[in-house]
Amino acid sequence: MTQATATARPEPAPTPPGERATRSAVVTGASSGIGLAIAHDLVGAGWHVLGLSRTRGALPGAATWVPCDLADVISADEAVQAVREAAAGGVDAIVHAAGLQYSAGVGALRPDDGARMWAVHVRGAELLVGGLVDVLADGGRVVLVGSRTMTGVPGKSQYAATKAALAAMARAWAAELAPRGITVNVVAPGPTRTPMLEDPNRASVPPVVPPLGRLVEPAEVAGLTRFLLEPSGAMVTGQTIVMCGGASLP
Repeated sequence: MTQATATARPEPAPTPPGERATRSAVVTGASSGIGLAIAHDLVGAGWHVLGLSRTRGALPGAATWVPCDLADVISADEAVQAVREAAAGGVDAIVHAAGLQYSAGVGALRPDDGARMWAVHVRGAELLVGGLVDVLADGGRVVLVGSRTMTGVPGKSQYAATKAALAAMARAWAAELAPRGITVNVVAPGPTRTPMLEDPNRASVPPVVPPLGRLVEPAEVAGLTRFLLEPSGAMVTGQTIVMCGGASLP
């Protein structure tokens, strides 16, 4: 991100989220899957959502769509600037849900696949949170969508590495932003019923139904995310919360 983008407009006077008439949240990956479910959930709860994605998809009409390809630095910088201009009073929450997955065993790894996942998952978080942290309200929230596979799953080493990085970043940012009352957490779902399950790029490692007998629903991940964004989550920070239907059990 360029220095000009980071200092494009004055920092607003901090206003606690609870005192705002309408709270605003930036949600990446808002056109489908978990990001779309989070956007719908927040709009239904009265939030103003600024959805970042390559296409609008099924993003609610009440939300503001900001075109963005997080794999492209210029596109990400432009989206950050657009959010700064659209959310004149600052933002109350940032949810980074954009993601993709390539699966392969250790002898078939493709560096380009790993680099693209890193760009979207990790560098995308850096550009987004780093570019908006000065307009994120004191007492605000950051939620990064990780994955239960961050601890390591055969055939998913590159993907797992990028998701593990999010957990480390969240703990570092949580410590840095605690003086402002900002919380930073990771929501780490297990196999979730989204279009990503049908992506041929991950076909080599098919999803396994967890012990509770079904896949996680995107709306359930959205509900956990909103818990962290609401006053109920005010004292939760630096944590990775796994929702996996028991898939992580021995």
